[in-house]
Amino acid sequence: MSPSYLAQDPTLADFGRDPWWLVLGKIVFAFAFGLLATLLGVWFERRVVGYMQVRPGPNQVGPFGLLQTLADGLKMAFKEDILPKAADKVVYFFAPTISVICAVTALSVIPFGPMVSIFGHQTPLQVTDVPVAVLLLLACSSMGVYGIVLGGWASGSTYPLLGGLRSSAQMISYEVAMGLSIVAVFMTAGTMSTSGIVAAQGDGTQLTVFGQTIPAPGWYAILLLPSFIIFFIATVGETNRAPFDLPEAESELVAGFMTEYSSLKFALFMLSEYVAMVTMSAVTTTLFLGGWRAPWPITIWEGANSGWWPMLWFFGKVIALVFVFVWLRGTLPRLRYDQFMRLGWKVLLPINLAWILVLSGLRSIEDWDTRGKMIAVGIPAGILLIATIFWPSRRPKPKPTTQEQVDNRPHGSFPLPPMDLQVPPSPRITRVVAEREPANIVAGSDSREV
Repeated sequence: MSPSYLAQDPTLADFGRDPWWLVLGKIVFAFAFGLLATLLGVWFERRVVGYMQVRPGPNQVGPFGLLQTLADGLKMAFKEDILPKAADKVVYFFAPTISVICAVTALSVIPFGPMVSIFGHQTPLQVTDVPVAVLLLLACSSMGVYGIVLGGWASGSTYPLLGGLRSSAQMISYEVAMGLSIVAVFMTAGTMSTSGIVAAQGDGTQLTVFGQTIPAPGWYAILLLPSFIIFFIATVGETNRAPFDLPEAESELVAGFMTEYSSLKFALFMLSEYVAMVTMSAVTTTLFLGGWRAPWPITIWEGANSGWWPMLWFFGKVIALVFVFVWLRGTLPRLRYDQFMRLGWKVLLPINLAWILVLSGLRSIEDWDTRGKMIAVGIPAGILLIATIFWPSRRPKPKPTTQEQVDNRPHGSFPLPPMDLQVPPSPRITRVVAEREPANIVAGSDSREV
């Protein structure tokens, strides 16, 4: 790998040197990216789900229906804003804004590209970076719980309260699995800086396989396949997306924590869900898919990871992950709440802990190439994890018949009457049947003659 290519990777020393107008421009770009991605994400989801269901989807407002989401936003803005009588007005108002702010703030430490020149200033395509940027991402994800649970509590109604409590339990449960997956990432990268993690996934090391030296794959989605699978499943649960959209189960909780919201406040909750989906897709891209680095076939071109081109690869990866979110919604049915919590606590968490222990043991072996042993163990472990999650459950034993229950009753139990016992009919029913029989016989004979 050439030195000019390595010079494109920003470091922590490159941040904090930009003029104020450049920092302001980066902030506006990150906010505009989150807002625009949300507007296009709603349209994208409707079109993809419509294609899966063999229907056109939005196609009337604007070219290809692109302005349908904007029309829906304007419609929500002019709808009547209803305030429940029993609501806590201050908390009821600020709860949706908490969710949106937390989702957008996480974009501030996401690297969109390498070092570029903007009006003569060499600057990284990232708002800021800190040595513990990964912890900032976890903090933003955790703070989003407050907006949901406070929105359900402040509504002063039963259904929103149950939806808020269910959502908080769901998000807190899957944050544990998500945090352990990230532990494997910065154990391997040696840093918690997002720009450092992206740089660690493309350091150009070599791998020896059967005596042949080949470029080692650097994406942690390959090296840390179990962590990648668990992280993405936890991401779907964290963003309350199908099949884990249990706080909004219409059959149980109407619309969950958003039941009593209307107009712009409802739009803010909807906006926060899609911003969180785009943000978590960007986080997954940064931590596991090489960030702004080009995928393998494109890396043949020497300039693929320099200049403004990496933004294109970054956006392409984010769109691909958003498609997976939509694909899951259009494919999988909603899980029961007990199944969902069992998956998080009894499957993902133990496997994640075991994988971290295995990873720690592999890194302690000095005579074996680090990436080689991670690939040799990580890929089979990831396949085993997928098989464990999607393996069909054992069929329950058929329920015994009544006769089998009688035959299997313990000796000395309360005696049961024989199954062929015939109870004599009521005298009144016998008399009524006898009175009607001649008429039935005559009617039957007439009908046979006809």
